[in-house]
Amino acid sequence: MDRLEAMRLYTRIVELGSFTAAADDLNLPRATVTHAIKRLETRLGAQLLQRTTRRVRTTRDGEVYYGHCVRLLADMDEVEADFREAAVQPKGRLRIDLSAALARLLVIPALPAFCARFPQIELDIGTGDRYVDLVREGVDCAVRVGELGDTGMIGRRVALLAQVTTASADYVRRHGRPESLAALHDGHYAVNWASPTTRRAEPLEFMVGRKRREVSLPGKITVSGADAYLGCCKAGLGIAQFSRYRIEQELANGTMCELLAATPPPSLPMTVLYPPQRQMPARLRVFVDWLVELTAHQR
Repeated sequence: MDRLEAMRLYTRIVELGSFTAAADDLNLPRATVTHAIKRLETRLGAQLLQRTTRRVRTTRDGEVYYGHCVRLLADMDEVEADFREAAVQPKGRLRIDLSAALARLLVIPALPAFCARFPQIELDIGTGDRYVDLVREGVDCAVRVGELGDTGMIGRRVALLAQVTTASADYVRRHGRPESLAALHDGHYAVNWASPTTRRAEPLEFMVGRKRREVSLPGKITVSGADAYLGCCKAGLGIAQFSRYRIEQELANGTMCELLAATPPPSLPMTVLYPPQRQMPARLRVFVDWLVELTAHQR
């Protein structure tokens, strides 16, 4: 194993926290991995890793060496990419993660056009709302909707998704259609959305000109899952707010009604998150650019 391969192996061990996981990730025998790290530490004259029964951790020297490796490998990848990607079409496996609704309703229906444009890119799509450790799980990017905290990742906002306030047609027949924000307090109910972590119900939000207004309504049910939130609204249990793409079909066929269109909810940012790196792979860059094109009409 040459020095470059040893550096790549070392960075993968640090990122995955395990010799075995790194060996599996790089399709190498465990014994080869162990021997290579011992030779690397001998050559450097420093202990880089501390091994425990559960996890491998870097020493102080190991942390410094890891930082150098990341920078050097990124520089080398960038130089090679400058020559390679200029001459060939983007290709390779691209692992992405996004919510099930975003995948089913917005991204997947448009994928035939993406695949036709970039036939040498193979997509590996994961769906769900759980936290994804992009580095540890080997995911190239995650697409998220909503305001994000500090993720430690690079984020590129690709769209602002329009939202609508809505209720089922049955709810409107029973409770009437509110014509103003003040009218919401005349016997109306909300399907309350609660944060999965705090379990605290969030108010409905509206844009009055450029000002954001919050309205809290009583609700007979509180949920913390996206599918349950939509299901309760469809069942006539109260007023709710969704990205327009989520309920376009229901609005078109009349099973759900848009309310208070003059004071819509604030738009939600849609962001692509990817690990910090100096050179974005061509396959990831073209996918992000394609998302921008795809969501342009959603703004």
